[in-house]
Amino acid sequence: MSKVHIKPLADRVLIEPVQAETTTASGIIIPDSAKEKPQKGTVIAVGKGTKDEPMTVKVKDTVLYGKYAGTELTVDGKDYLIMRESDIFAVL
Repeated sequence: MSKVHIKPLADRVLIEPVQAETTTASGIIIPDSAKEKPQKGTVIAVGKGTKDEPMTVKVKDTVLYGKYAGTELTVDGKDYLIMRESDIFAVL
């Protein structure tokens, strides 16, 4: 896990998505155009929460989130997502 100097504000969470599968269980290679967008990732940084709702996820949690949740950003060549905690469905 890399050190990122981004501190999310309020109830936002910075997530590093897992890599999309490159082969199927039977060994067929999946081209980039057919890969599914990952819906699982690792929490890299969390905000302080709001005064009404404290944060429930913490750094290094593995989470499931919506397929189109968050905003994609690239820092130092690595892809991340930043989203509200309410866009996270579950902690694994």
